[in-house]
Amino acid sequence: MTVIRALRRYAIPALFVVTALLTGRSALAVTGVVLDSSTQDPLADAIVTTSAGVMRTDENGRFETAEAVESVAARAPGYLRTEAKVSDETPVTLALTPFRPKAVYLSVFGVTSSTLRNNAVSLAENTEINALVIDVKGDRGLTPYRSAAREAIGATAHLTTRAPQMRDFPALLAKLRAQHPYLIARIVVFKDDPLASAHPEWSVHTADGQPWRDLEKLQWMDPFSHEVWQHNLDVAEEAAQMGFDEIQFDYVRFPDKSGLRFALPNNRANRTAAIIGFLQAARARLAPYNVFVSADIFGYVCWNLDDTAIGQQIELLGAELDYISPMLYPSGFTWGLPGFTNPTADPGQIVRRTLAEAMKRTHLPGVRFRPWLQAFRDYAFDRRPFDAAAISAQVHAADAAGTDGWMLWNPRNHYEAADLPQR
Repeated sequence: MTVIRALRRYAIPALFVVTALLTGRSALAVTGVVLDSSTQDPLADAIVTTSAGVMRTDENGRFETAEAVESVAARAPGYLRTEAKVSDETPVTLALTPFRPKAVYLSVFGVTSSTLRNNAVSLAENTEINALVIDVKGDRGLTPYRSAAREAIGATAHLTTRAPQMRDFPALLAKLRAQHPYLIARIVVFKDDPLASAHPEWSVHTADGQPWRDLEKLQWMDPFSHEVWQHNLDVAEEAAQMGFDEIQFDYVRFPDKSGLRFALPNNRANRTAAIIGFLQAARARLAPYNVFVSADIFGYVCWNLDDTAIGQQIELLGAELDYISPMLYPSGFTWGLPGFTNPTADPGQIVRRTLAEAMKRTHLPGVRFRPWLQAFRDYAFDRRPFDAAAISAQVHAADAAGTDGWMLWNPRNHYEAADLPQR
C-alpha cells in the first residue's frame, strides 16, 4: 500500500509546492516548500513524509529528497495534515491549513450508541466543537470494531465486559468526518485486563508473583514488555489505516503503585526509558501514515521534577510526540497547587498555571499541548457540577496559552450544548 492510499485527502487551498526534477520518466529528486495557507509564510520544522522516509523542513520551509517518490505528505502542529502526488512534469501544490481541535470524548459505548454519538455530532451545529476523541481500545480492553490485532493475540477471548461493535467502522468514520474534520483515536496502552488474562507472562505481578489488579480490579501489562509494545502498535496501525488523523496513547505509564514486580528493576531510569522507547517505536511504526501522535499525561507530571514514579518525565516527551495532552481536571489536583488548595473554586487557575509550568519546563510553545479539560461533576472536593462557567474558565485559560485546542472529558459521554463555548 502506498502512503497516498493510507492517507485521506483534504480539499484545501494550494500553497505547499512540490517540484519534481525529471529525467525521462523517472523522478530523480523532489524539492518543495511547506507554507501556512492563511499567511503564506514558510513553516520551518514541518514533518514531510514520502515513501523514502521522513524529513523536516529547514528554516525556510523547504525540503528535498534525492529518491524517486510518487507522493509527498506533510503535517505540522497546529495544522491539518495534507498530501500531494508527484506527477511527471506538473508541479504539485497543497496547503497546511491552520486548525485547532476542540473535541469531546466518546467511549466504546458512546461511539456505538446512536443516541450518544448523534448528540456529540450535533454539538458542531452551534458550539465550537469540531473534533472527536474516540476509543479504539478503551479502559477495559474493548474495541468498537472487530479488531484483527486483538483477535490474533487472544485478547477477545478474555473479555469480561461486552460492548456493541460496528459492522463497518471505517464507514462510520467517513460519515463522522463529514461533520467533524478531525478524528482522534484513543488507545489505552498498559491497562489491559483481557490481554493480561491471555498472556499473564507479560503482565504486572505483585511481589509474591500473583497477578496484580488495580482498584477497579483490572490487570495491567508490563511496560518493559516489547510484545506488549508490538500489540499496541498493531492496534494503532489499524486506527491509522481506518483514517484517523491522530493516534492518542493513554495509560502510557507504569501503575502508580509501589511494591510491584516487572521484568526489569522499577527505577526512574528504567521507567522513563521504557515509556520513551514505546513512543519512539510508535512514531516509527506510524510514520508512513502521516498521522499526528500524542499521549496523555497526569496533570502533576507538569509540576513534579521527577517522573512521578510512573515513567512520565515531561522534559523527555516532546521529541517523540506531536502533542502532549496533560489531564488538567481540577478534581484530579487533590493536593492543589502552591498557594491554592481548592482547585474547583477556580478551574481556570489550574489550567493556566499548569500549562505555563509545562511550557517553561519543556521549552515548547503552547501549540505543542492540547489539554484534557473537566466536563464532569467534581468527586474530590465539594461535588459541584462543572457547568458552563467552569468549562468556560478552563477553555479560556487553554486558549490564552496558545494550545492546539482542547478536549472535554465526560466518562458518561454526556455533553450539554448550553454548557459549551458557542460558535
